[in-house]
Amino acid sequence: MTDKADSTTATDASPGTIPGLEDWQHWTLVTGRAQQMLMEAWADGLVKEGGIAKPLADPLPMLTAGAEAWSKGLEVWGQMLTGFAKAGEAKDRRFGAAEWRDNPLFDTIRQSYLAISDQLLGSVDKIEGLDEAARHRLRFATKSFVEAMSPANFALTNPEVMHRTIETRGDNLLNGLSNMLGDIKAGQMSQSKAGAFEVGRNLAMTPGKVIYETRLFQLIHYAPTTEKVLETPLVVFPPWINRFYILDLTPEKSFVRWTVEQGVSLFMVSWKSADESIADVTLDDYVAAQIEVVDVIREQLDVSKVHTIGYCVAGTTLAATLALLAARGEADKVASATFFTAQVDFEKAGDLTLFLGDEVMELLGQLTTESGVLDGRYMAATFNLLRGRDLIWNYVVNNYLMGQEPTPFDLLHWNGDTTNLPAGWHRNYLETLYRQNLLVKPGAIVVDGTPIDLKKIETPAYIQAGREDHIAPPESVWRMMGLLAGPKRFVLAGSGHIAGVVNPPAAGKYQYWINDASPASLDEYVAGAAEHKGSWWPDWIEWLRGRAPGTVKADGARVPGAGKYKAIEDAPGRYVKSR
Repeated sequence: MTDKADSTTATDASPGTIPGLEDWQHWTLVTGRAQQMLMEAWADGLVKEGGIAKPLADPLPMLTAGAEAWSKGLEVWGQMLTGFAKAGEAKDRRFGAAEWRDNPLFDTIRQSYLAISDQLLGSVDKIEGLDEAARHRLRFATKSFVEAMSPANFALTNPEVMHRTIETRGDNLLNGLSNMLGDIKAGQMSQSKAGAFEVGRNLAMTPGKVIYETRLFQLIHYAPTTEKVLETPLVVFPPWINRFYILDLTPEKSFVRWTVEQGVSLFMVSWKSADESIADVTLDDYVAAQIEVVDVIREQLDVSKVHTIGYCVAGTTLAATLALLAARGEADKVASATFFTAQVDFEKAGDLTLFLGDEVMELLGQLTTESGVLDGRYMAATFNLLRGRDLIWNYVVNNYLMGQEPTPFDLLHWNGDTTNLPAGWHRNYLETLYRQNLLVKPGAIVVDGTPIDLKKIETPAYIQAGREDHIAPPESVWRMMGLLAGPKRFVLAGSGHIAGVVNPPAAGKYQYWINDASPASLDEYVAGAAEHKGSWWPDWIEWLRGRAPGTVKADGARVPGAGKYKAIEDAPGRYVKSR
């Protein structure tokens, strides 16, 4: 990379200007530096076996394949432009810069791409002879292709990238190459500025203590901030495929902090990122852990029952837990169950079902044969593919083509803070729930020797779904309404799997819909629902209070560590920081 002296002495080239000798020298240096960076990255990949260094991979095939891919992309764009002059006026933030409209060439590229995209996506529904599963696969593949082929993703068809390349004299491409090589080394794409966030420093800051731990989880008890609290405490079971602090991000976004401020004795489970010591855990272990947590809290606070929240896969497991308690005659231990974007019927589970083929299951087995643990980066990559435009290509352009650092963003920092999974249980989860949909079949799943039936659950339930959820589609979440036997309240929130849940009232964002008329389907629910602006959290807290309104002073065992189970360490604890 050239230093400032080199940059200031070389002649600035602009469009239409014939490059001088210094310009050619500069771009030769840029090309040479790029080659050097690639070779250094290759050298760093050398491993020593028996004292002999062997390359992990020859870089030339990788570079050749990359060059061919970009060349084919440009070739496709040349073909796409033929026959299209002006179409596709849809608004799209990928083309928000003025150059996409002010320059006739790039305006034509933009409009042609949008028009062709609409044609390609629309053609999927017109093809005859496809069953719904095949059409679903084709629709996803077409959408992925269309997003990948966006002219914004190629340096020579993106005016912003071309302008920045001239402006920085190629430094953006070198910076981008450095960013890309760093991401390859790390095994995942950077989505938030490195070092901007740290758990315990500016994330997961709500005061509390870890009061109990096992090989599978830690239990956090948060410090009360009100003089009185609800007598019936609340415990949150977050998904073990993510870190719990999605519900305790920065203070202004924290569901944990907000709930404590509402006068709730709040507990949080922090699952351990899987290693070989817990590679053998199964559904039985996660259900047993949830019951153990409920019993520890009941004992710690000397109460008969506990409110529960299950988020995503932990909500699925919570349903199994409630069914087991019902079968054992112990359902009264749980006062209520709140489900955040949780599925129990996987017939309409959305695009994730596209990643459940035999070849994928075989690959998962191969990846985890030795350790018994699935690296969380594979799951993160799968979820990113579901929203490729926002979670992949957006960063290809910003990080690699523009050569910029990603913007600091707490939610995306969390998104990249992956957790490893017990491989056997993960594959079993995909097989028995997603592929065979056994949880909705009475007695088809046995937990701790007991066949379970979701229709035996009479625990009051609050069921939240995200209208734009791509991981747990609202149609899938809705099906819980027809399975649970107890009183239920369904809330449809604006946005998706994360933002639809993490929506603090103070932000004034999004909306939610309520329909108290007991509709028979989600379509009927939406058609007759009343829209409410802002967060659904206040609706939920009023519902929770209505289940058990009694309060007690926030002293004694209500203070973390003051009861039978003493403080082990400060929140957020060790497990959330383990890798």
